Amino acid sequence: MWLPVAAWAATRAVLLLCVTKVLLLPGPDVTSDVSVIYQGWSEVLKTGTFPLDDVTWQYPPGAALAVLAPGLLPFLGYAPAFFALVLVADAAGLALFLRAGRRPGNRPLGAWVWIAGVALLGPTAYARYDLMVTAVAAAALFAAARRPRVAGALAAFGALLKVWPVLLLCGAACPWSRRRQARALWLSTAGTTAGLTLLFVAIAPGALAFVTFQRDRGTEIESLGGLVFHIARHYGWSGEVLLNYGSVEFLGPGVPFVSTLALALTVTAMGWLLLWRLRARTFSAATLCDAAFTATLLFTTTSRVISPQYMLWLVGLAAVCMTVRASRQALPAVLVLLATGVTLLEFPVSFTHVVASDARGVALLALRNGLLVTASLIACRRLWVATGAGRRADSGERGGGAERDAVIAPRAPAEAALTSAAPSHTPATDA
Repeated sequence: MWLPVAAWAATRAVLLLCVTKVLLLPGPDVTSDVSVIYQGWSEVLKTGTFPLDDVTWQYPPGAALAVLAPGLLPFLGYAPAFFALVLVADAAGLALFLRAGRRPGNRPLGAWVWIAGVALLGPTAYARYDLMVTAVAAAALFAAARRPRVAGALAAFGALLKVWPVLLLCGAACPWSRRRQARALWLSTAGTTAGLTLLFVAIAPGALAFVTFQRDRGTEIESLGGLVFHIARHYGWSGEVLLNYGSVEFLGPGVPFVSTLALALTVTAMGWLLLWRLRARTFSAATLCDAAFTATLLFTTTSRVISPQYMLWLVGLAAVCMTVRASRQALPAVLVLLATGVTLLEFPVSFTHVVASDARGVALLALRNGLLVTASLIACRRLWVATGAGRRADSGERGGGAERDAVIAPRAPAEAALTSAAPSHTPATDA
């Protein structure tokens, strides 16, 4: 165990040197979000209200906890305290993967994916609160095997921090399933979400303002749709690049259409996930994490905004998949790691080239987004095949195929427990 811990310590020391500006990378200062934006929000939140007048506040109410958390270490100052808390969350994530890797049916590879993925993103990983959210999401997936109520509470808490962890439930059994563990997972998620949301709404105005602010966003320059305008600028496109709604976006002719197209792609991805759920027949110990990884890949890739820190979501879920031995997502996980390394080159190292839409900037974006598209398509294909979604049901499979296949294949105890969170059509093995 000492080798992964040593690798983690060495790489995190470099990240801390970067965010404390002992080491400087080319490009913009990635820590300004913490020292300026987060700290400014914390001052507003201390007054008992959410940042109602700031359109850059585009986060669910639980984000207030992450923004206010550095106040627990006032002797450090806001930014150093924030970096220290992210370091603690990172260490907790490593411990989680190392522990999970020792369980029957698992392997330690996930810890190495976590170590490498966070390091490959560079200082941005420690200058945003997404690493905290990702650690919570990974904990929720691992807890689903034995403690569905805890998993549901963690998934709900993660969703109230940054919405996307709601996708963790894509591979879970339906709430009306006869399996008690599945019902416990969904009831815990719904109850925790409702309770915390009501609490935030009651204690401070503006808890749900983020919904409107998110709706009004445009096409960010690092997104898949942004590539259209990077190329169009070389052919006389009359739009411009401006800081808008907290990110650098394209503004001008055709932008609303491309933004609408991106939304249509996201809806299409949602439709594919629904189709997969309706057709899937065989569920394994890896289905829950594989489905969460695939869904998050789809929604990230088709988003109007692909901020660098979004790669942390994919790294964390890829690490969970690589921990569960039955996972079929090894190749998409490798592609995500490669895309994360390219993201560091794109931001902050070459961000001026991206803003200028020059050959270097466009090439890096095309490579990173191309890796994400490829990973998404392969992940979808592997999830589809692994769960038998393309197989036509026969009379013997109708109503019980998934359960039958799950029983035939021998599984370790932890794998069998995790499968209980997957859809089942018969109550034959209910506890």
